[in-house]
Amino acid sequence: MKITNFAIAFVLIFFPFYYVLDARTNDLKLVAQLEDQYDVALKTAAQDASFVLNLNELQEYEAGYQSAKFFKANKELAIDTFFKTLYLNFGVKDDYIGQGALASYIPAVVILDYDGYYLYTIREYNNREGTTEMKHMLSPKKPYAYTDPQGNSMNFTLDSYVYAYDATNRKWIEGYQWELQNKTSIQVLNNATRFDEARRSWIVTNVQNDLAYFINKHNEYMTKSGVSYTFKLPLIPKEDWVNTIDDIGIMAFIQGIPIGDQFYNNYAFGGGRLIKNPVIYGAVDPQTGLKYYYRDSCSYPYRIEEAFSSEKEAAAAGYFPKECFNGSP
Repeated sequence: MKITNFAIAFVLIFFPFYYVLDARTNDLKLVAQLEDQYDVALKTAAQDASFVLNLNELQEYEAGYQSAKFFKANKELAIDTFFKTLYLNFGVKDDYIGQGALASYIPAVVILDYDGYYLYTIREYNNREGTTEMKHMLSPKKPYAYTDPQGNSMNFTLDSYVYAYDATNRKWIEGYQWELQNKTSIQVLNNATRFDEARRSWIVTNVQNDLAYFINKHNEYMTKSGVSYTFKLPLIPKEDWVNTIDDIGIMAFIQGIPIGDQFYNNYAFGGGRLIKNPVIYGAVDPQTGLKYYYRDSCSYPYRIEEAFSSEKEAAAAGYFPKECFNGSP
């Protein structure tokens, strides 16, 4: 057989394999491009939503003197902003059918507020005609709650402030952990490190349990709609959870979008933290009546009278400098 015949035979045998491999390579490139595009769209939507969390309608919802983390999260505006940005970046801004299809791939959005969280998930409801429909809806606020084996219950916040029921003394108490330390039978409140570990652990546990439940319910609803994809709570690294519960924010999940022969699954977190200059408190010692100023990082049982943006302003108002317990100004 001539060498040209061998060449022809080789091409006839291996060309189909090369064609399939080349097509597969092109598919993988397209999948990678779409994944990058979807990643940017999801993260941008979460970041835009987190930005508006701190846009409060009333002044009393701004961060207070006692805690830089106290904000009333503007949950409705955040959800609206998230979906508007998402629809824009997915190219369905004016396509209501496309918007509905895209929303069906979002099993849950979590809004983390100062003293609780909200879940934006698909739920069943009866419309005016009495027909059952499915729609994304925002849940009532769920507290960061925990009950210990002794019957004590605590509602945590994103800082050390806590609302607690002392089962031994049968009374409700509230305050910062350092204020309640050694003044109650609730052991976890008597150690700052143990308290912070318990607070973070139970906030994460509460949110995870609710997410798992509602994502499972999402599967039930999607099955009724003919969707065969199984939604599930992704494995989220511990450090991501720690960052998530450090300040108010939003966490969004998206799953099951077909890309090639695969599915796009991801989640994104947007923090609503504001970077602020240190607050200088002007306070009065109730025992001596002397007026002191100190930074918000210090802790004193003084009656706070005013807040200033600098030590110079506080001194001009007649307050004297007061060092922190750790010796820093």
